[in-house]
Amino acid sequence: MKTWNQLFTRHGFMVKEEGINEFICWEETEENIAFLVESLENAFVSYKFEHGFLTIDSPVVSEETWLKGIDFKNRGRGEGLWFRPGKDEPKVKELDTYIAGVVRQLNRLGFHTMHCCDGHEKRRPSIGFVQSVNMDVVSNVLQAAGVSNFHVRSRTISLSLSRTNLLDIAENLAVLKKEWINKGSEWIKKQLFLHELEQCLSVNGGSGNEGEIRDYVVERLSSYVDFVTVDRTGNILAQKVCGTGRGPTILVNAHLDTVDIIEDGRKIIKEDAIWSSSQGILGADDRAGVTILIQLAQRLEMIKFDGTVKFIFTVEEEIGLVGARNVDEYFLWGVDAAFVVDRRGAGDIVTSCGGYEAFCHQNYGVFVEQIAKTQELEGWKCTVGGSSDTRIWSAYGIQSVNLSVGYQHEHTSEETLDVDACYETFMLLNGVFQHGRELGRLVRELKRVERRREMMSS
Repeated sequence: MKTWNQLFTRHGFMVKEEGINEFICWEETEENIAFLVESLENAFVSYKFEHGFLTIDSPVVSEETWLKGIDFKNRGRGEGLWFRPGKDEPKVKELDTYIAGVVRQLNRLGFHTMHCCDGHEKRRPSIGFVQSVNMDVVSNVLQAAGVSNFHVRSRTISLSLSRTNLLDIAENLAVLKKEWINKGSEWIKKQLFLHELEQCLSVNGGSGNEGEIRDYVVERLSSYVDFVTVDRTGNILAQKVCGTGRGPTILVNAHLDTVDIIEDGRKIIKEDAIWSSSQGILGADDRAGVTILIQLAQRLEMIKFDGTVKFIFTVEEEIGLVGARNVDEYFLWGVDAAFVVDRRGAGDIVTSCGGYEAFCHQNYGVFVEQIAKTQELEGWKCTVGGSSDTRIWSAYGIQSVNLSVGYQHEHTSEETLDVDACYETFMLLNGVFQHGRELGRLVRELKRVERRREMMSS
């Protein structure tokens, strides 16, 4: 389920969340507030609106229900005629249903629009801009917000995505600040990553009580994978086939649980790149890993990987790898390689447990080191480590490593997270998937080596 704030943002309403289900509407136009109130009534939502304050008294509805409340026949017809770009705010009621949020956010950022169409599931969504808009800059911003493929012709951008994905793009654009837009798409992508990280660190889920974080991850993943489900143990299993799907099958894994609960009212203290908690644990073990995998799922289309990606978010890792030990075994069939993101510090590629239980062939670890170099990431090296879900995947014969994600002093109130190191791990995984063909060749060769070794020993 989305929150009310998400629903309003995704569908083009500019209201500010003041408290739980409480919104300030002073910066929204009278026409758009009237349509918002009309939509709430259409969705049978109880509310109060007084002196520019909106209070929702009903539980949040599903997005499907909300869409029924805001959509109507011929909505969006003639939208280009009803506002002066740069002077008036677009009227949500007169914009196509699925693209309203994107259009409102682009205008907020100074990219004034002339016309738009959400495609109506018959053609590509498109947005036209006024003469003063720098098309290169707006293209960079859309790419940073998650639009992987688009075409620019004259002053119109056509987007190669489904109209439902437009809602996610609107939510991403809402995070952006005007002062970011000239700093380049890579810089903006990092800010969106840090926003996701902060959100993820604020969701509770101690061992055995992962329901809240599980719901959060499922909601964040669902638009970007082919399927997502929860197995009998409570693990999240998701899969995405990319390109032709003929390349390797790669498993990526993080764990949902924290060793303790996140204390009510705690604040995240940010001192440059080092984050910590005002009280209790920060939760970076393993919310950092969870964030990396959510962002990876959202960026797969841009990476151009050809193969299959399987995601496993396990429960109760902190109390004995319980989730991984009980994962539905069928989901591991055909997996060629695994990457776990649950190691303290920076730059570690863990290839064994204590040096006595190997997770992979040494060439697999060397491959990851080489990818780090191609990505211009310094200090990544193979090393020994401790227990993690990596032990379970390697026991199935899957070439596996555990990667550092930047946290230190985990399981204590002194826990910290180096967010730059965390983002480097995300970039390293991007590099791995960009070199999926080479990875596929490596794991095939390692399988041949293993078969020859087995034949010789028998």
